[in-house]
Amino acid sequence: MATVLPPPSKRQRTEAAERSRAQQDIEEVPSDAGSLRLQFYDETTGLPIGQGPVLVPVADATPKNLELLLNTLQGHDSSEYIPYRFTLPIPSKASTDPITTAFPTNIWKTLINPGLISTEEVQNISAAPQAVFKVQAVSRCASTIPGHGEAILATQFSPRSSSRMVSGSGDNTARIWDCDTGTPVHTLKGHTSWVLAVGWSPDDSRIATGSMDNTVRMWDPKTGKQLGNPMKGHTKWVMSLAWEPYHIQIPGKPRLASASKDATVRIWSTNQQTIEIVLSGHKGSVSCVKWGGIGLIYTSSHDKTVKVWNAKDGTLAHSLNAHAHWVNHLALSTDFVIRTAYHDHTGKIPESEEQKVEKAKERFLKAAKIQGEVVERLVSASDDFTMYLWEPSKGTKPVARMLGHQKQVNHVTFSPDGLIIASSGFDNHTKIWNARDGKFINTLRGHVAPVYQCAFSPDSRLLVTGSKDTTLKVWDMRTHKLSVDLPGHKDEVYAVDWSPDGQKVGSGGKDKAVRIWRH
Repeated sequence: MATVLPPPSKRQRTEAAERSRAQQDIEEVPSDAGSLRLQFYDETTGLPIGQGPVLVPVADATPKNLELLLNTLQGHDSSEYIPYRFTLPIPSKASTDPITTAFPTNIWKTLINPGLISTEEVQNISAAPQAVFKVQAVSRCASTIPGHGEAILATQFSPRSSSRMVSGSGDNTARIWDCDTGTPVHTLKGHTSWVLAVGWSPDDSRIATGSMDNTVRMWDPKTGKQLGNPMKGHTKWVMSLAWEPYHIQIPGKPRLASASKDATVRIWSTNQQTIEIVLSGHKGSVSCVKWGGIGLIYTSSHDKTVKVWNAKDGTLAHSLNAHAHWVNHLALSTDFVIRTAYHDHTGKIPESEEQKVEKAKERFLKAAKIQGEVVERLVSASDDFTMYLWEPSKGTKPVARMLGHQKQVNHVTFSPDGLIIASSGFDNHTKIWNARDGKFINTLRGHVAPVYQCAFSPDSRLLVTGSKDTTLKVWDMRTHKLSVDLPGHKDEVYAVDWSPDGQKVGSGGKDKAVRIWRH
């Protein structure tokens, strides 16, 4: 009897479809399509690259070829090869401002043939260097760790490695997990109500937790023991925490800011557990606090304002008034380097205290410099369906108003390279924006319920989103397409974090189990 071949698997069918689509794409460029005149610009400095426009045949104008060309223009040999992400402005039908779009794989089909751009004109293309190390998309659930008795409300990885993560829960405890073995390490007991916020200090030596019992507590991540007394002073829930950036701390005396529903922010000396400064000026709950690297503290509130304070003496520097409803969340362009201080993807830790401060400062300045000056950008997300992009050190006028969400915007974050912003909302969508001018880039559609949180991979190439629809999704930032769907949670996913070394994603939610995802 002749052997009957089994029908092709789903994977084989997808691969075959991909192959035929790729072949079809290549064939679609006509032989007389001509050449494009391209002028490259450095996205971080805005300066032109090379001696002027270069001619590239339309058929060869793919992101991969442009990357090769740009490396050649800059005289890089194969050992110094830098991966780039390209964007170009195209005219918008809706407004006079052009839209920034990712450079397509088939520019003929996408832009030239529909008449959006012309081969007659010079096309200005922004090139953004991408991280040299590459994070792989997480694709499977490595461990499901039970332990919490109620929903998980917050998660954060240690800045040092992906083997430790802390989670805060509605069961009045925070827990530290060993993410390599998928086992609980310590239970942090002491709070008498839900733990709403967790924050790992940038030097990895302490964990702070904020609770609905109005207190903030300090813990030693190695032993799980509480350090000193509970920090009392707030009269309502503690909603958000922010550590003082490592490079501006007085050595050995880290401070912590806590934002509360009582409309104040308190700055604590974490060694003495005493209040140093109270920031009072808001007229409603303070929903989020961020401590910037240039000596400013940023707070958002249900009184519709964002306030900027001097960290030294607690005086109000600016009040940013533009939103028409509660401001829910803030993100800083330097969040990633502030969170990780002197820890980077190499895993090497400087030996002396001075070297640690120096490295943290160097990483901060590299992330904050735009055209040679240090600028921290802030983005605020609100229940009025909008976001604003600010440069608070330069005044109170927003850089851009970011419109597009159809419902409340819940969470916002900058990519670690500071070039793009992702915002997640109750309209089931996550939107991607250009972090320099606040222009809309794309919408990530796939979730079927509100998206609660999103987190970038440390190389800025991937984004993970967690939703009420019980799934996590990983998106590719080059194509803005879904890279991996991660079902596994049995209920809403409230909290998600990507480890700073890129190895793992941690998530938690209503089903009370922490899940660790890896590639």
